[in-house]
Amino acid sequence: MNIPQFGINRQDAESVAAFAADVARIEALGWDAAWLPDSQLRRRDTYVLLAAAAQATSSIRLGVLLTNPVTRHPSVTASSIATIDELAPGRVELGWGAGDTAVRLAGLRPATVAQMEAGIRLMRRLLDGEQVEVGAERPAGLPFHRPVPIWLAAGGPRTLEMGGRAADGVFIRVGTHPALIEDAVSRIRRGAASAGRAPDDLRLGVIFHTVLVDDPADALTMAKAMAAGYYEYSPMLFDPPALVWDGPGPEALKAERGVWPDFHHDPDLLKAGRAVNFLSEQHADAFALRGGVDAVAAQLLGILRRSAAAGIEFEHVVLHPIPNPPSPDLGDNAYTERVARELLPRVRAALAETD
Repeated sequence: MNIPQFGINRQDAESVAAFAADVARIEALGWDAAWLPDSQLRRRDTYVLLAAAAQATSSIRLGVLLTNPVTRHPSVTASSIATIDELAPGRVELGWGAGDTAVRLAGLRPATVAQMEAGIRLMRRLLDGEQVEVGAERPAGLPFHRPVPIWLAAGGPRTLEMGGRAADGVFIRVGTHPALIEDAVSRIRRGAASAGRAPDDLRLGVIFHTVLVDDPADALTMAKAMAAGYYEYSPMLFDPPALVWDGPGPEALKAERGVWPDFHHDPDLLKAGRAVNFLSEQHADAFALRGGVDAVAAQLLGILRRSAAAGIEFEHVVLHPIPNPPSPDLGDNAYTERVARELLPRVRAALAETD
């Protein structure tokens, strides 16, 4: 059984210098990858931050998770990520998706599956050094092209299949339930096969919302908020694990309880979770890891072992921190430090023994 690279997608971005220093700290702690969201109204410019982090580190993988074809044209993204790879050769990845919060906060609509696929294909050709006909006077090319891998972050059925057709790898963002993971991978492989690609050669990653909170009641409440967030954007995800949303619609609940911009990202996740208290522990456990270090480690190992038994091996695992920012009683750096020092060594050792 392989040992995946473990990454985190939240860092101190209060300034460019603070971000570079924090990624260097994350590298020293033993994380394998630092992923940065591209959300222009919530964070500083993604590529300026990545450039600073590239110069402050030497081994950690760096990537965008994720950007989209709505707020940046794919040719702009290809140019930007190739430039970052010059600063950190061979350790840069590009994550791509619909945009969600980044575009909604700007009053725009998330990208369609067709837009995402066209963007992947254009960027892949540009990053491979090809000349591409784009309808301009001459074909477009990227003089400083670099072979940066393009990952699609996907949860919906059509997007997962498209990732199998077009992307170098797919980050599954469907929760933690085995039925959801296996259904997602089957769709990715179906898409790969339809394009004449070897399904088992496609690289796989997974994003797990990780509620590292020692108080069991608070951890459960926040995990319910995660389940609601998944339902808000992709209600079909309740089908494979046979779950039911037995309450008012998400938009009505958000308006009534003051949840904003969505259940995943409200600054008060206890409030967001209480708004959907009709959801059960089964709902929470289908979409998030939760509890203290012991509980989260056991849940993560269980998922990775079950997936491996089903023929699913992940190259990357992103442990998305919840709450974000961490609760004050944990301290600003508690999540990255506790996971790196207490959880990751335990998980890596257990996976190595599995071999």
